[in-house]
Amino acid sequence: MKENILIDLSKQFAVEIIYLCKEISEKRNGKILSGQLLRSGTSIGANLHEGNFASSKADFINKFQIALKECYETEYWLDILNETKYITNEEYEPLYALCCKLRKIISASINTAKGK
Repeated sequence: MKENILIDLSKQFAVEIIYLCKEISEKRNGKILSGQLLRSGTSIGANLHEGNFASSKADFINKFQIALKECYETEYWLDILNETKYITNEEYEPLYALCCKLRKIISASINTAKGK
């Protein structure tokens, strides 16, 4: 059940990231920055989806660990974009909160899969 929640949340997150990146890319020097956020923010869901079809438990854990790393990277880019005023607090806060929620669920899923 958690994996379905993760897939739904990560897809919702990716869609919101795509819309935000469209907006950022129209700003001066925004294409490079938005590209970084776009790659990490959409990669979370792609790795989770791939992990759900893993060939082994180790493969599942590996894909989820990659998704977790992408969450951390996405948090970084959201912080940078907010601090440099490419995005507003109103854009930043809900996306950052959703990214943190994804990170916590992914981390718990990894620990469960490892038997911790």
